[in-house]
Amino acid sequence: MEKVVVALDAMGGDYAPEQTVKGAVNAVNSSDEIKVLLVGKEEQIQKELKKYEYDSRLIDVVNATEIIEMGDVPTAAVKKKKDSSLVVAMKLVRDEKADAVVSAGSTGAVLVGGQLVVGRLKGIKRPPLAPFVPTTKGFSLLLDCGANVDARPEHLVQFAQMGSIYFENVIGKKNPTVGLLNIGTEEEKGNQLVKETHPLLKECKTINYIGSIESREIVRGAADVIVCEAFAGNIVLKFFEGLALTLFDSLKQGLMSSLRTKIGTLLIKPALKGLKKQFDTSSQGGAPLLGLKGLVVKAHGNSTEKEIEIAIKQCISFKKQKINEKIKESICE
Repeated sequence: MEKVVVALDAMGGDYAPEQTVKGAVNAVNSSDEIKVLLVGKEEQIQKELKKYEYDSRLIDVVNATEIIEMGDVPTAAVKKKKDSSLVVAMKLVRDEKADAVVSAGSTGAVLVGGQLVVGRLKGIKRPPLAPFVPTTKGFSLLLDCGANVDARPEHLVQFAQMGSIYFENVIGKKNPTVGLLNIGTEEEKGNQLVKETHPLLKECKTINYIGSIESREIVRGAADVIVCEAFAGNIVLKFFEGLALTLFDSLKQGLMSSLRTKIGTLLIKPALKGLKKQFDTSSQGGAPLLGLKGLVVKAHGNSTEKEIEIAIKQCISFKKQKINEKIKESICE
């Protein structure tokens, strides 16, 4: 069986390299479809690897002497720190020595590196970050969430096209619905970008556009693919993440407040676990940067072994379903 080769930025993230290395080990131990290239400071990575048992044929270490820090200016860091773990990992994808790169490091550096090192597919104007967000119906794809704060209407149309291809092939739902994030459902509402984008989406024959949706409808699964520019998308995503954490923390405090509520908690514990799992924003791994020549996945900066493992495994379906090839066929030619 051909392995999906994932270059993991082992030094990227708040808990690197401990959690990144452990996530890589968990991935290869639980899937026979993955091989991981751990990119970073070899001595530190090997020290972590010694803690675990795994098939040594499924993990290789690629030395990189530099690290792009969260405070570094993204463009300057990518250009100057050519031997950083992130840049070296992306070069492996560019040179077709890896199928994908996963990083929990600087979002700005991942976005810059994706475009400068891996490169855009011909015809793609802007690559969007596309995370899944949990809803009462399952998951919706929200894009863009951080890459293009100055997007134009034609960019949003491509986001809708790429998002539809990704959603259909990864989730398996034919002809997914597409909604445009807006402050109301009426056509006359919205800023200039939304007003100019709406007719273009209506005219696009390759997507199933259902019109504008409001942010409060996202959690109800109003559309499978939700399109917006990165400023609004990033605010929605982070508000969603913060609200979910706050609600579960408050619920936990309330349920533990007295003997009576503690007894009641035991009775509803299975339901609470299911609810928490349903709205866990980390359960779908990282956000792919769509429209590049290779797969780049941005994981949360505070990712633990679990999120890293999921992000690595996320790359399997992307390659199996030939997402890039389908984007090229549908949009670039």
